[in-house]
Amino acid sequence: MISAKGIAAFSAKEPLGPWSFQRRSPKDHDVVIDIQFCGICHSDIHTVRSEWGDIQYPLVPGHEIAGVVRQVGPKVTKYKVGDHVGVGCFVDSCRECAHCKQELENYCLKGMNATYNSVEKDGKTPTQGGYSDVIVVDENYVLRIPKNLPLDRAAPLLCAGITVYSPLMHWKAGPGKRVGVMGLGGLGHMAVKIARALGAEVTVLSHSDKKKADALKMGAHQFVSTHDHSVFQELAGTFDLIINTVSSADLNMGDYFGLLKLDATLVSVGAPDKPLTVSAFPLILQRRNFAGSLIGSIRETQEMLDFCAKHDITPEIEVVSPKDVNTAYERVVKSDVRYRFVIDMKKL
Repeated sequence: MISAKGIAAFSAKEPLGPWSFQRRSPKDHDVVIDIQFCGICHSDIHTVRSEWGDIQYPLVPGHEIAGVVRQVGPKVTKYKVGDHVGVGCFVDSCRECAHCKQELENYCLKGMNATYNSVEKDGKTPTQGGYSDVIVVDENYVLRIPKNLPLDRAAPLLCAGITVYSPLMHWKAGPGKRVGVMGLGGLGHMAVKIARALGAEVTVLSHSDKKKADALKMGAHQFVSTHDHSVFQELAGTFDLIINTVSSADLNMGDYFGLLKLDATLVSVGAPDKPLTVSAFPLILQRRNFAGSLIGSIRETQEMLDFCAKHDITPEIEVVSPKDVNTAYERVVKSDVRYRFVIDMKKL
């Protein structure tokens, strides 16, 4: 076994605090990674606070992991000691179902093994995430981080980056396509940067003007404040694709469906803790589509990292010390971060 130390949640109401635990000894195909940085995702907070269901505590969150290979198993062929690597939202899958065989492990029919709040391949050992100093992962679920991506800025790509890259690619964002991005937070600002690099015309749809300058600086062609409801009439039938990154259920989705062209799609990647209310008529009247997308596969995630390295795309981050995680959580809830917190795990 490998001794590990981390930052854990002990209940839905308590602050996170220090915790020592054990990682498994590396098997033939395992990679031991010294974690240097881990991003804070809003889903970490939802999970820690048991807003998405019951949790087995203690729980070490974190699925935006960047680090350096410390050790490899005897049959590892993809990585060597010293490599810069990452781990995203899952650390294994069944490898046998139709989706896994199509390299869509994120949609594993038996359920992927999530990086935390899940179980290991043995079906009983709890997985613990990246708010820690070390992790052991099968080489097939590890990502190579290109050398020109700094590890602190690479970390959020493992969730925020891939979560928007996958639907942008699946629904073919690119030249001649008009893409709307709902919300300019951790996911939204990455959607703007990636969609712009793909050659799409990008519009940010936000409830206020506070982030207009940021959006335009990041590459958005237009910024629209939806606080003025008349914009929904002015922009009706405008977009080929809308990426909804907002994690709030307090949205009139019919307004946003009305912004889509005939046969166009609105994809939700934000995950509210309450159900959305959806009216069918705006979809029916123009044969529009309402879809969802879950992170991305290992292949897609590696493709995304390479794309970001090629186009010099990195998230906007604020690096915090492990001792400041609870404060960072409160700031995330208040939308007081531009645009992703990253924990310096070297200071653990």
